[in-house]
Amino acid sequence: MAKVSISLDAELVVEVMVLAGIGSPQDAIEAIVRDYIARGHRTEARTELTGQGLRDLDVKPQEPQG
Repeated sequence: MAKVSISLDAELVVEVMVLAGIGSPQDAIEAIVRDYIARGHRTEARTELTGQGLRDLDVKPQEPQG
């Protein structure tokens, strides 16, 4: 797998390490990125199912209220 090197603020990395409970800066940032990607995939799956479910419903327009 290809590797990418980036520069990050040291305080930011330390905070991520503390919050994640991971002792290595590399592992902590990698865990955060993997979590972000997984969260995105879960969101895509939910919105796709919701959108598909809404399309399948036979919805008639509501009458004006008030």
